[in-house]
Amino acid sequence: MSTFPAYPTHPGGPTGGPAEGALRHAHWWQRKWVRYGALITLLALSGLVILALVRQQTGTEGFLVGLGLAVLPVPLLVAAFRWLDRVEPGPWRNLLFAFAWGACAAALIAIVANSFAARWIATATADPSSADTLGATLIAPVVEESAKAAAVLLVFLFRRRDFTGIVDGVVIAGVTATGFAFTENILYIGTAFGTDQLSGDRGLASVTAATFFVRVVMSPFAHPLFTVLTGIGFGVAALSAERQHVRRVLLPLTGLLLAMGMHSMWNGSSNFGEYGFYAVYGAFMVPAFGLLTFLVIWTRQRELKTVRTELPAYAAAGWLTAPEPYVLGSMKARRLAREYAAHHFGKAAARSVAEYEAYATSLAFLRHRGRSGRANPDFVVRERELLQELWRRREVARPSLAYAAHREAPSVPVPPPWPGYGHASVSGQPNPAGAPPNPASAPPYAAGATPYPAPATPYPTYNPYQS
Repeated sequence: MSTFPAYPTHPGGPTGGPAEGALRHAHWWQRKWVRYGALITLLALSGLVILALVRQQTGTEGFLVGLGLAVLPVPLLVAAFRWLDRVEPGPWRNLLFAFAWGACAAALIAIVANSFAARWIATATADPSSADTLGATLIAPVVEESAKAAAVLLVFLFRRRDFTGIVDGVVIAGVTATGFAFTENILYIGTAFGTDQLSGDRGLASVTAATFFVRVVMSPFAHPLFTVLTGIGFGVAALSAERQHVRRVLLPLTGLLLAMGMHSMWNGSSNFGEYGFYAVYGAFMVPAFGLLTFLVIWTRQRELKTVRTELPAYAAAGWLTAPEPYVLGSMKARRLAREYAAHHFGKAAARSVAEYEAYATSLAFLRHRGRSGRANPDFVVRERELLQELWRRREVARPSLAYAAHREAPSVPVPPPWPGYGHASVSGQPNPAGAPPNPASAPPYAAGATPYPAPATPYPTYNPYQS
């Protein structure tokens, strides 16, 4: 029979020394500041080069016009992806990296590779017009989607704790594509403005207005929509067990191929006749956008349900109060708790409550993966870290969450005592005052509450290393 993993010890207890020693003696290239410095330098150099290339092609005035118009959809798109990520907010540094990669590194790769491919096709076929068509339809989708997917891959590999499911993949992919589209829109709108300067066109009849309408008004979601398919592939792979190597490789590749295919159809729509663009837009892009939006919002609701399902076990063990799983599973109740903390304790307290909500959500997802047989080898260590972070913030978070519970769920039932939890510590003595509970030392219900009888069917125990 599978057994529940060992529960975390007191935060002041002994910690493993070998790992810390290994970090102290790490090679210089393994140090965090070296890796961060190299990454920032790479992105900064890419940004300077892409800035020079775009300005060279559009001119200074065209660049400024393109920059002013291209930036308009960026806050809306970033806010939309951030809203999707509110259940378990990822760190801002991941979003900043994704946007910078898309706007600088991916855009530079695309400009250089697309230009080289177009020249090569024109030389090979002696037909520059067909070279542009082939490059936009066949080469650009492969190059651009691969360059954007690299950001998702890097976060997936080096920030695995922040990449736990489909929503995380969608957010990282979408923000990367938003950065890429931002740079591309500067280039296209700035070039169109230069064309208008030569021809003397002004107003709604200008090429600038037409380019702005098509790229910023009609289809600001085009690039994010393509790359989100890659993000979904990585997100499903993140939900897979570590031992499912083939699945974890094939799913991201399938998402990438779908992104390339949709991108190719979009770029080639102008070759489908006078109204080909509008036909593809109305019959394919809009429905696909609606379907993916529904999928992501549905996934977001499932995440909230997971929070409400998994956290009662920790409430029963004394780590959370009884109403907290229900409050943490409601975005409205979470907002009320943060507002209460800000009003009564200050902005710092509101940030602590927000962190408490994020750590509790991560804990719920971690337990869900463990019960599904998809836990990583660091399951116990990660669980201990999350519980300690919750325990440090409980003094501010609990009154705020209690207020939200009173407002949103005044009659929350107290969870019954779960099998395996008692009143005494492992050694038979009670825990020290202020110490966090252990599985055998925590009260099985909130202080002052009347216990319910144990359920007839015990809560299923699990082994995080066994499916």
